[in-house]
Amino acid sequence: MRTTLDLPIDLLDEAMKTTHIKTKTKVIIIALEELVRKSKIAGLKEFKGKVDLDIDLNKIRGRQCQY
Repeated sequence: MRTTLDLPIDLLDEAMKTTHIKTKTKVIIIALEELVRKSKIAGLKEFKGKVDLDIDLNKIRGRQCQY
């Protein structure tokens, strides 16, 4: 989809230099994907401590108890 945007050129240039991405389109796509990813992670953090999982990590990882 084609869209016209009025973006601060210094911010766009800094993003391109920082990420080593050569096209404006790609750097904007990556930025949008990161925004969505971080938003989803923030949503998942709301569940921290609220979900009770009955998981034995030692058993899953194949560790044997020393005691």
